[in-house]
Amino acid sequence: MVICGTPSAVAVRASAPPARWAVRAAQVAALTAAPSGVWRTVMGLGIPVGFDTRELSVPGWFTVVCVAMSLGVEGLTFLTLGLVRPWGEVVPGWIPLIGGRRVAPLAAVVPASLGAAVLLLLTIPNARGFGGAKGAPTGPALVLMDACYAPLLLWGPLLAVVTVDYYRRRRGVRGR
Repeated sequence: MVICGTPSAVAVRASAPPARWAVRAAQVAALTAAPSGVWRTVMGLGIPVGFDTRELSVPGWFTVVCVAMSLGVEGLTFLTLGLVRPWGEVVPGWIPLIGGRRVAPLAAVVPASLGAAVLLLLTIPNARGFGGAKGAPTGPALVLMDACYAPLLLWGPLLAVVTVDYYRRRRGVRGR
């Protein structure tokens, strides 16, 4: 490992680079929440997408909740990229107090594994469709909603396989 002279400098990657398939899987995982986020934001703005929002404050507090939820979930999906990028191995130098330090493998593997397990538990029951909630759309609007939420079914499995690759690379037990 090469260590640079300044404390804010990022150290060079100490483990093997991620497999090409792992990089692609992480990139796809990072985008799985985008369609549902767009659908949710459009609904929160009051544009009719088939969901009954008459009892909700649209536009208003419900709009803020929808946008915040969409941004939060998308932010979580982008954390998957940390498992295949240098900032998943060495904390970026601009982060106060811990910048430039190596990330302990389990500090990334444990939350990613738990996240993958939770995602699988939340999404598998919806594999047949996301309708059924009170006020949920029906007909073509339900098909659109299902199409927007269906990519979320991939997030858990993709996160799981990228996490395994990260663990194997960081522990030096990697076979291609």
